[in-house]
Amino acid sequence: MKFLFSTFFIVLNIFALGQGISPADYVNPLMGTQSKPSLSNGNTYPAIGLPWGMNLWTPQTGKMGDGWAYTYDADKIKGFKQTHQPSPWMNDYGAFAIMPGVGKLKFKEEERASWFSHKAENAKPYSYSVYLADINVTTELTPTERAAFFKFDFPKTDSAYVVIDALNKGSYIKIIPKERKILGYTTKYSRGKYDNFKNYFVIQFDKDFDLTTTWKDSVFVKSQLEMTSDHAGAIVGFKLKNKESVYARTASSFISFEQAELNLKREIGSRNFEQVKTDAKNIWNKTLGRIEVKGGTDQQMRTFYSSLYRTLFFPQKLYEIDARNNVKHWSPYNGKILDGKMFAGTGFWDTFRALYPFLNLVYPSINVEMQEGLANTFKEGGFLPEWSSPGYSDIMIGNNSASVVADAYIKGLRGYDVETLWQAVKHGANNEGPIDAVGRRGVNYYNTLGYVPYDVKINENAARTLEYAYDDFAIYQLGKALGKPASEIDIYKKRADNYKNVFDPATGLMRGKNKDGKFQSPFNPFKWGDAFTEGNSWHYTWSVFQDIDGLSKLMGGKKKFEAKLDEVFSLPPVFDDSYYGSVIHEIREMQIMNMGQYAHGNQPIQHMIYLYNYAGAPYKTQYWTRQVMDKLYYATPDGYCGDEDNGQTSAWYVFSALGFYPVTPATDQYVLGAPLFKEAVIHLENGKTIEIKAPANSAENLYVKSLNVNLRSYSKNWLSHKELTNGAVLEFQMDSKPNKERGSEEKDFPYSMSKE
Repeated sequence: MKFLFSTFFIVLNIFALGQGISPADYVNPLMGTQSKPSLSNGNTYPAIGLPWGMNLWTPQTGKMGDGWAYTYDADKIKGFKQTHQPSPWMNDYGAFAIMPGVGKLKFKEEERASWFSHKAENAKPYSYSVYLADINVTTELTPTERAAFFKFDFPKTDSAYVVIDALNKGSYIKIIPKERKILGYTTKYSRGKYDNFKNYFVIQFDKDFDLTTTWKDSVFVKSQLEMTSDHAGAIVGFKLKNKESVYARTASSFISFEQAELNLKREIGSRNFEQVKTDAKNIWNKTLGRIEVKGGTDQQMRTFYSSLYRTLFFPQKLYEIDARNNVKHWSPYNGKILDGKMFAGTGFWDTFRALYPFLNLVYPSINVEMQEGLANTFKEGGFLPEWSSPGYSDIMIGNNSASVVADAYIKGLRGYDVETLWQAVKHGANNEGPIDAVGRRGVNYYNTLGYVPYDVKINENAARTLEYAYDDFAIYQLGKALGKPASEIDIYKKRADNYKNVFDPATGLMRGKNKDGKFQSPFNPFKWGDAFTEGNSWHYTWSVFQDIDGLSKLMGGKKKFEAKLDEVFSLPPVFDDSYYGSVIHEIREMQIMNMGQYAHGNQPIQHMIYLYNYAGAPYKTQYWTRQVMDKLYYATPDGYCGDEDNGQTSAWYVFSALGFYPVTPATDQYVLGAPLFKEAVIHLENGKTIEIKAPANSAENLYVKSLNVNLRSYSKNWLSHKELTNGAVLEFQMDSKPNKERGSEEKDFPYSMSKE
């Protein structure tokens, strides 16, 4: 009953957000799309789908196989692509494209491409429409989780047609005229090696075909209705006596054609286009409406909900419901069709920091499903993934699946096989995997020396050491929560101190260390890569999530620690790119943001602003979080300051706009900043609410003068997850001048392991 009341309350209040604008209509799916390999303003594409749906759809402006599928500066659209792409750097898998045409048959993507304008484009989370000028056709699509509905508004013509492109690397197409249907599959993927991989699709039209032809590679095959080739496709045509719409319903499956047909029947069925669109909009409003914000500018409202939208896609569902209502999935880990949940499309190096903690607070039920999927991953593949796209992907470092598993359980999630996950995190912590990015590369060095050495040909070694140490802390925390004996878990507590082994007292920074115990030399703290991952020592030095107090002691105490934090912003944005041999986009994004060495466009330093709370200077956190939110995030095509990365960079904004952030996942605490809006309400799944009130909030009043929690004065620099989820009212008194006394005493500082 509580959940039903909460849902009803959300619906009632959706239109109170601002002049009848619903949350979904505040979203700009084009935020972050004005990007390129050399400079990322988000590296996003307009993702048209449902929250955590198996499939997304996007207009395609890039070439087939190009990770930059849609870029805002492009002039032509080549098709509308079903996509599962988590990042342009990861590229896509299981994609196929649909494109209308008029006149001469054109199926090659450059020939069929049409000019378009953003002035005749309408992108919403629940629908996308655009006028294709070269063919005088407006195309609109609206999604379900595993299906989509297309509407092609053709002019009066006897030569209307639709191209279906199953892409290269092995594809199949079959036209069934009597059923107005097309079947096909694609086997194309970008990373890994998979057995039995096919994305099966079905497309059902509402009109008889006047023309049918298949094609392969670069030639028509007019006499065949069925085609298997490296690159297969089909064209079906229509004679239209009037200006009218042609509708196509499509669904896909990683299991079979029969399952694709079932997905189509189950998710669209007899509903018409407008009904599917309305239902999709309602789902988005309900999901986004879990958080209400008021009292901000129009741009802040749009930026907030556009960022919230980006947190609700990855990882995607990789499971389906069969004819007997059993949950099934194709396993990217062994190629079999198996029972149970499965998800794909996320990198834990990015998302352990804020995205998963955000789900645990606001959308815990979906992460219960994701945890079940992780347990199945371990059973089927022998390791947890660190990047899944859709299976093990050999990219990035760390063993941060441990954090994702531990934070979920510690935040109260239940109803999945946590014992299997406990075995999984221990296995990952003590073994190298089948590829470098699974398990722990250099684990034998780490477990014996306490660090991964610089001079043993293991890249990004200091970063690995820091992340492994935090991951060990997460394992220890999970073991404690599960009641595991000290004999089993104390080793992880001990290893959580390994961060100290790569701290250089001479520079006050983290530094690579050779096997003989000497620090590598020469040392340039501005050198990107080498001992670190997509950053330099100034970025990674703060990656001691579990023990910030211990780190500050290594630096000489709170005042020196605070001064070191200040230096990040006061230093010039100089860099050494010699490890990479050129200026990678992450470097450029730091250089041009005018925030010194603070590189918010990449993940390693994103929590650093909140560390002033551990030094007794929370007002500096309040100042810098507002600067980042105001300057580096906009609901515009250039609206991010680096890769959005599967919801992580967006989750930073959403948390920060609410006024707190999970510096240390796998603990019960959030570290305080300051809210962006005058009012915010989080509607929790348990029916409780978190109300955040800051009536004096403004561009000038960005500092917290005082805070009441549940009507009581509150001096701490952190909030408890348990207390928040029991329902809470946070009342911030804001001011234009910093209160340097509040939160300045040691008793008010957030959790650190060494203070236990």
